[in-house]
Amino acid sequence: MRQSWAVNDLIGFVVNSVRTAPADDAPFHHLRFERVFPDDFYGEMLEAMPVAEDYRAMSGKSKMGSSRPDGKPTRAKIDLFPEYIRHLPPRKRAVWDVASRVLRSKEVESAFVQRLAPGLQRRFGGNFQKVQMYPVPILTRDIPGYRIFKHTDSLWKGITVQFYLPPDNSTPHIGTIFHEVLPTGRKPKKAQMPFSPNTGYAFAVADNTWHSADPVGPEVKTRDSILLTYFVDAGSWRFLRNRGRRIGNLLLNELRNLKHN
Repeated sequence: MRQSWAVNDLIGFVVNSVRTAPADDAPFHHLRFERVFPDDFYGEMLEAMPVAEDYRAMSGKSKMGSSRPDGKPTRAKIDLFPEYIRHLPPRKRAVWDVASRVLRSKEVESAFVQRLAPGLQRRFGGNFQKVQMYPVPILTRDIPGYRIFKHTDSLWKGITVQFYLPPDNSTPHIGTIFHEVLPTGRKPKKAQMPFSPNTGYAFAVADNTWHSADPVGPEVKTRDSILLTYFVDAGSWRFLRNRGRRIGNLLLNELRNLKHN
């Protein structure tokens, strides 16, 4: 790990990336990122990519429509919390530990809340800045056969962020698609985020944030990204649910590692 990129330095860089990201209101308010991380740290993340055996199958909406005829899951993940990445080799663990701490920082969260104010205010009202959030960063890997149909994220979530991690710009066509909602109820494609190195998007989750992903074709080896979800953490039930899910995922991860050892 380059000493020049300490956690606080990286937090400052990502905060600036969020603050300066272009915003667009079509088809709903969102941010587009063109350089999320410093180039050298982005290179370190690519070099520290886990191997396939380090991931476990994704569940929930993210697996909808993504099964293959051979039964192999087409989306897998690694939760970027210390208790999950501890099984990685030391050098890889060091890189993802730093990334985790940056993405879970209050400074990055505050930057997202400020920049996504139009969407958050539409959903939560004028006191949106007081709504507590619980950040959950995960490293995801999609393989050929993966797709996800048009959907809006669960309202358990407050903010959805995705950072793309390809090694080059050869597959921009597999980025996330945003859909507008017509008066007839149809939801045609309105915009698409290019799947390019060190880029991404963010939006405040609402009932109008329809998005999808076209099938990943055989020309793609892996579709790697970071999903950073801010779950609404207001009230005792959500507070307990968010931490209970983290514990439950930890148990599943430990069982998977026991089977592989």
